[in-house]
This record gives sequence, structure tokens and C-alpha cells, in this order.
Amino acid sequence: KPKTKRAKRFLEKREPKLKENTKNAMLIKGGNANLTVTEVLKDIYAVKKPFAVLYKKKNITRPFEDQTSLEFFSKKSDCSLFLFGSHNKKRPNNLIIGRMFDYHILDMIELGVEKFVSLKDVKNSKCPEGTKPMLIFAGDMFDVNEEYRRLKSLLIDFFRGPSVPNIRLAGLEYVLHFTAVDGKIYMRSYKALLKKSGCKIPRIELEEMGPSLDLVMRRTHLASDDLYKLSLKQPKALKPKKKKNISHDVFGTTYGRIHMQKQDLGKLQTRKMKGLKKRPAEKSAEDGGVSPKKSKSA
Repeated sequence: KPKTKRAKRFLEKREPKLKENTKNAMLIKGGNANLTVTEVLKDIYAVKKPFAVLYKKKNITRPFEDQTSLEFFSKKSDCSLFLFGSHNKKRPNNLIIGRMFDYHILDMIELGVEKFVSLKDVKNSKCPEGTKPMLIFAGDMFDVNEEYRRLKSLLIDFFRGPSVPNIRLAGLEYVLHFTAVDGKIYMRSYKALLKKSGCKIPRIELEEMGPSLDLVMRRTHLASDDLYKLSLKQPKALKPKKKKNISHDVFGTTYGRIHMQKQDLGKLQTRKMKGLKKRPAEKSAEDGGVSPKKSKSA
């Protein structure tokens, strides 16, 4: 039990909610990280700010062998995503990206950095801190291979940022592009420039901003299907209630079915015109009677 009001507020923030907070990421340096890995972690931290924590001290740990230290840091900093950087002779320029579920490792994928261009090396203008990126994935491997499919889900989780109710056109200025081809993953980041086009729709140009990474997949540690399904479970209060006779198509159009009694179109009121008026003979025929002929008076 909390002893102070500050501790009580701290614990309330970490309680389960229907709409969870934006996922934070921790960036950890291994015990033998070199300059390249350190620069990669700094640049990813610059992209993720303010939803990231950068640990500057070296931590001697191996996530694929012992996961207790990562789980401890996750609970301490309230982070459900992590990026661990290390370097050795067997696995040079190594990055391990992963996520937690209930402060335990869920997914973990090891990537090797083959080529790296930092933010400082590209002299173009940068996006402001906290800009929500647009994510683009190219390559059949992201849809065919299970490991690449899980990596795509992990990258979306890592870079998506906060969920927002509205978007303005000028805010769509940061693009993260991931391409999977020939067993490699190419990460490129661009700034979208809105140029004059002579009409309402602006002409869009992409300007490389950095960082850019050429990655290769190494080891993987994926959650079992049951655990992965459990991590995706939503509370009942968030699930949309089904409405009868309402359906949606792939474009988001709403269709409704209305049940009505059968109408007698003969009694339908139409526009009143002299030409559409019924004669006395027609009225009597509808009533089922025969109008008697009037006898001529002598």
C-alpha cells in the first residue's frame, strides 16, 4: 500500500486502463557496444522522443540467454518496448528489438547493422520532436514469412507513436519506409515537403532526412500462438456493440436494412391534377356496384 499521496498517484498511473498509455521504449547499451551501435541508439532515441528512455551506462547482459535484467528495467521505467545494442566478433553491430507483455518478454528479434547513415551525416532539415511518422512496408516477405510478419508488427508497435483522433495535412511530414528484399531489411526516413501545384492538392516531394539502416535478420525469439493470442485480447468494454440490420463494406460505407409492411400502391396519394381525377363510373366500378341509368323524361 502507498504511504504518500505521490506514491498513490504513481501507482494509479500504472494500473490497468481501458485505453492504455502510449507505449514507451527503453534503449539499452550492451557491455561491449561500439561507436556505431551507440550512434544508432542515439538516432532511434531522437526519432522516438518523448516516448523513450535512453540508458547511457553500459549493461553487461545477453537477452537471448538471460532476460531478468531487461524485465527489471521494463518494470522500473514502465516501458513495454526495448532496443538493445551490442557488438562482438561473432555478431558485429548487433541490435535486438523486442516487446513485453505483463513485464515479461513476448517477442524478440536480433538484427545486424550492415550500413548506417546517421542524422548528423544528412544535412537536410529535420522534423520537430514528437512528430508521428507514416509507416510504409514494401516487399512480399512481410506478408509471406511468419518471422518477417512478426517483425512488421513489432516495428509498427515501436514507431507508431500516440493514437490521435484528428490529423491535419501539414502534420503528415515524416515518412519511415521499410523494404524487405533479398534477405535484407532497408530502413529509410524521409521528410515530406508540400509544394505548390497550381490546384488545391499540393505536390509532394520526399527529402531524405536520416537515419538510414541496412539490416539483416539473425536470431528470433517469438511468443507461442496461445501467448500471442492472449496479448491481443481486448476488454469487453472496448469491443464495438453489434447493431442489428447494419453492415459495412470495405470502403467504410454504412448500409442499413429497414423492414416495412407491404404497401397498397393503389391508395398512394399522388399529385392532384384534373386529368388524373377519377370519373364517377370508375369510382362505382371500384366499389363493385353498377350505376343505374337515369330514365329520360318524356
